[in-house]
Amino acid sequence: MAATIIDGKAEAARVRALVATDAAAFEAAHGRKVGLAVVLVGSDPASEVYVGSKVRLTREAGMESFEHRLPADTAEADLLALVAQLNADPAVDGILVQLPLPAPLDAGPVIAAIDPEKDVDGLHPENAGRLMAGLPGLVPCTPLGAMHLISRTLGDVTGLNAVVLGRSNLVGKPVAQLLLGANATVTMAHSRTRELPALCRTADILVAAVGRPNLVRGDWIKPGATVIDVGINRLDPREGEAKGRLVGDVCFDEALAVAAALTPVPGGVGPMTIAFLLRNTVTAATRRQAAAK
Repeated sequence: MAATIIDGKAEAARVRALVATDAAAFEAAHGRKVGLAVVLVGSDPASEVYVGSKVRLTREAGMESFEHRLPADTAEADLLALVAQLNADPAVDGILVQLPLPAPLDAGPVIAAIDPEKDVDGLHPENAGRLMAGLPGLVPCTPLGAMHLISRTLGDVTGLNAVVLGRSNLVGKPVAQLLLGANATVTMAHSRTRELPALCRTADILVAAVGRPNLVRGDWIKPGATVIDVGINRLDPREGEAKGRLVGDVCFDEALAVAAALTPVPGGVGPMTIAFLLRNTVTAATRRQAAAK
């Protein structure tokens, strides 16, 4: 029997509708809209598309969108000055600086400069530490979206074996912490893990987030596992792939015959990222308003 394909588009639309309801309630209670500021430096085509989607969906959710586009040669001091301005702006509840930044800008100092209470990307060291300590904070959007899909698919994951393939600060580490917090037994794997296929076959829940197209083959997957594919890889059109087709880290057709449920690429985890960016922004607004009383 073929696996169930987890529809991230439909679930993201459901989450955004709930966010819109909460955003409207916030506006009714406080006399202003929830505000999200998005900063784009340079004109990377993929980043342009992402920012355009974020701005559009922010407005569709009934929230205020503040868009700041800076040239690629923006000095670090000028970018940090803009972050400081947004930190101080009471109309801004969330700040997202679109990554990657063009060279020679370093994302580290910029992320560290964002007010942790407005860090809706969840990348500030304070928020990362709070996640590690099991304290309330803002969690990166993609791991939140992935964990939401896991919970909607499986319900209680207590005691299940989870393997997280990838150890990035953006996805791998935070999704492992979320799984631990939900009482799964978690193993982190990466490019230097020995006997990687055998380890993946132990997973009731396999999260692939390494950025290598079709790395995970069907025989890496435990029959009946839930597979969450976070990878987004554009294949090279020069190698016969029409228009640079998008694929995940998991060989989808092979996984379909083995797994119980899996996310497609595109249309799986990707749409959840923006949905939980909006959710984080409403959460940040609510917490800031409560702290101001």
